Amino acid sequence: MEQKHTISILVNDEPGVLARVANLMGQRGFNIDSITVGQSEEKGLSRMTIVTSADERMLEQVIKQFHKLIDVYKVTHLSQAAFVGRELALIKVEANPATRSEINGIIDPFRASIVDVSPTSLIIQVTGDSDKNDALIELLKPYGIKELSRTGVTAISRGAAFARV
Repeated sequence: MEQKHTISILVNDEPGVLARVANLMGQRGFNIDSITVGQSEEKGLSRMTIVTSADERMLEQVIKQFHKLIDVYKVTHLSQAAFVGRELALIKVEANPATRSEINGIIDPFRASIVDVSPTSLIIQVTGDSDKNDALIELLKPYGIKELSRTGVTAISRGAAFARV
């Protein structure tokens, strides 16, 4: 049975590495639900966080293929242990002076914030797991979402736990 998996990959910080990782996933028939890439704690290395759906056997095969890529230093299947994963969403929603207080009441329990105000819209920033962000987006739809931008998940293992593959 397919389920979502979060994988962290430590790679050389060089041009073309992201393309090679994405190409490998495409060749194996994997869809990338989200991917984020940024500097890691080690100079010259970047950390990729990939969320994909697969059964255990298929996932094991793609992880083995990651290890074969020359630019890959370490692959961690974060979903095997406790981890913290977050994404950022920026939501531009239609808002007039009459609806602003309503929208403020909706976003407050989500610990979201208004980061831009114009005469006809608000830009709301929310950080959290994908389900939390999805829930806020659903609640804001009746007001009219003009634009939506999401970062994808970035994640790290909890505490001393380290699920290495």
